[in-house]
Amino acid sequence: MNRFSEVLIQKYFEENSIVKSSIDSFNRFVDKELQIIIDENREIEPAIIPPNVEDFKIRLDRVWVTKPEITEADGSKRPIFPVEARLRKLSYSAPIFLEVSSHINGVQRESFKTQIGNLPIMLKSKYCHLSELNRKELIEKGEDPDDDGGYFIVNGTEKAIVNIEDLAANKFLVEKASVGVSKFVGKIFSEKGSYKIPHQIEKMKDGIFYLTFTRVKRVPLIVVIKALGITKDEDIMKLIDLEDNSEVIINLYEYVDIKNDEDAVDFLAKKMGITQARDIRLTRMTEILDKYLLPHLGSETEFRGKKANNICKMLKKYILVSNDLLPTDDKDHYMNKRIKLPGDLLADLFRVNLKVLIGDFLYNFQRIVKRGKFPSIKVIIREKLLTQRIYSSL
Repeated sequence: MNRFSEVLIQKYFEENSIVKSSIDSFNRFVDKELQIIIDENREIEPAIIPPNVEDFKIRLDRVWVTKPEITEADGSKRPIFPVEARLRKLSYSAPIFLEVSSHINGVQRESFKTQIGNLPIMLKSKYCHLSELNRKELIEKGEDPDDDGGYFIVNGTEKAIVNIEDLAANKFLVEKASVGVSKFVGKIFSEKGSYKIPHQIEKMKDGIFYLTFTRVKRVPLIVVIKALGITKDEDIMKLIDLEDNSEVIINLYEYVDIKNDEDAVDFLAKKMGITQARDIRLTRMTEILDKYLLPHLGSETEFRGKKANNICKMLKKYILVSNDLLPTDDKDHYMNKRIKLPGDLLADLFRVNLKVLIGDFLYNFQRIVKRGKFPSIKVIIREKLLTQRIYSSL
């Protein structure tokens, strides 16, 4: 068996580089993830707008990256190769371009493309000048033909992004609790875009199941299910699918007085300490449930049924594990782990820093509007901000 394994591994590395996964990950980040991140922040509405304007929006459209280039002291631009970046202590990076438009009262005012920063390019990726060169051409360019790439050059220094092992997102795990009242605890990290929200299910001494997520601390799980639109006890029992389970019946009996979803939402709002008028309480709590409860399933109203269904499935697993009918999950098992490759980590970095860039040009826009002027959005975008933050992180 070992002999066959050796042959397979040898054959794999004859055809694939050891850094192929990193290069593929970087290519996917530039091809797809960049546009997904821009789409998450597509429409921006400044809080302060000129008094004669009813509605003003800044819209971010298409994003793309070209191949590495350098701007010389005289302002001329030309392609740069890795060997020159190493010798001249420069960064091997390519400009990121973005289509931006502004809309006044639903009518487009201006539209243009602008550079929002520079992105370090991974060597031998599809955006690298070396990716299409043969062995002879690589030697002519002063490069090692046996170099696999998979790293960056920032200010003349070669830098690699190390893969990170992380707990799998959007997967419900039940384990024995080391501290606290509850003997077992069920956890899930719900991840979507910039959101990564931990959720926790516990059973207290009173036999009631509680759910904790974001700012919502230990609220009764059955009430959350009712707030999501599953109000009949019979329907909840069917979804949990544990026939005549006494633990579920106790929880249902405890909150039998809550007959509709509005009462359930109001109950949760009061538990959270929202003390405004009932209408405002309902609006705020509904927004929290839609936005922060299991965001990976969706953040619109139509996904509430799906969320309730999934919470019932999680509760079923929690009950079975706590009664020794299912084994506990081992969070250190490879099945419950994920490897974050350079593309995933760069996507996280770009997502955070794009928010900073948006905040910066909103601040500049609102500052100029306060002076009684209405600026073009061309003059408020600082391209060096994003570049500096990406370089410093590498």
